[in-house]
Amino acid sequence: MIAVVGIGADGWAGLGEPARAAVLAAHEVIGSERQLALLPGAVTASRRPLPSPLEPLIDELATAADGSTCILASGDPMLHGIGASLARRLGPERLTVHPHPSAFALACARLGWPAADVALVSAVARPPEGVARLLQPGRRLVVYATGEDGAARVARVLRQRGFGPSRFVVLEQLGGPHERIREVTADDWEDDRADPLHAVAIECRAAAGASLLPCTPGLPDDAYDHDGQLTKRHVRALTLAALAPMPGQLLWDVGAGSGSIGVEWLRAEATARAIAIEARADRAERAAQNALALGVPHLDVRTGRAPDALHDLPRPDAVFVGGGLTEPGLLDRCWEALNAGGRLVANAVTFEGEQVVHAARATHGGTLTRIEIAHAEPLGGFTSWRAALPIVQWAAVKGDDRPAAAEPPA
Repeated sequence: MIAVVGIGADGWAGLGEPARAAVLAAHEVIGSERQLALLPGAVTASRRPLPSPLEPLIDELATAADGSTCILASGDPMLHGIGASLARRLGPERLTVHPHPSAFALACARLGWPAADVALVSAVARPPEGVARLLQPGRRLVVYATGEDGAARVARVLRQRGFGPSRFVVLEQLGGPHERIREVTADDWEDDRADPLHAVAIECRAAAGASLLPCTPGLPDDAYDHDGQLTKRHVRALTLAALAPMPGQLLWDVGAGSGSIGVEWLRAEATARAIAIEARADRAERAAQNALALGVPHLDVRTGRAPDALHDLPRPDAVFVGGGLTEPGLLDRCWEALNAGGRLVANAVTFEGEQVVHAARATHGGTLTRIEIAHAEPLGGFTSWRAALPIVQWAAVKGDDRPAAAEPPA
């Protein structure tokens, strides 16, 4: 068994008896230099600094025979910690986890916030822009930050997105003898330094005129930088409803353009994954920038032309085809790769694209929906409806491979 012991800024004094016993029984203790320095001289095990990156250590532990190894983690090892990574790779049966109160729990306790109503974001080894997804008035966040400039980088994201008035509480060395709590606004923090061990609590408040973007699909078109290659707002909302983002599932956004479908898939479900495939390098770069700006920097953007670019990608749970629909073999390749029970959605604008989705429905079943949208716009001194190009959307679930019924006679 491998012991995973959560340790806080209070060090050895904050460990319960089972956690202390696990450390004392170990032949080797692995942890950060700060964590190892918290151990008393009574711990006789060899001390090994935690490597960065972690993958080689996890590979080593996965193949090694079980011994008396103890790994130190910050706070609760199963909350954005190494414990979760070890459990995924080694299996929970090989671990004994001794949690400590997390910085998240301590922050909520200090502020009197019900933890169930607070969102947690980690900006440790991740872009701080990940907080942008959850910037809505009234939302409470705890952000894990790292480095003396961690809080400053988070505050900069808030200011850039019109949330400078937000309550901004920097909590340093939580639970330890040198705990310090400083409260300002994101506007006022600027480039202030913080203790390297800190978290940030945020109560979101928008400045006048700030763009308010929900997590629900259908963001305004001007939320994106684009060159016109963009699934428009109302069609995008209907498309995401058909794709149905689910926890942990992977989307292929084929012909991604400005990346809006992949971005809103990830905004709708925090644990989902997405790969955006775009033939043009300039558009792929734009899609990556949109993902960063809208709080989902983990969108995996690939440059390449489908279907060739789809080889060797992990199998998806959902596929959206928005560009290149008439490319020979593209839709077949996507359907073949799709996991059982997965959803495929394709939007056609041209007659040729419609022929492709009609043929796909005849083979695989599913539904065809014609989407026609018009917007009220000025016409001289009056107002009239201006129709957008109609969209024909095919949506199908793999496993429902029944030929479509013949259309009834007119």
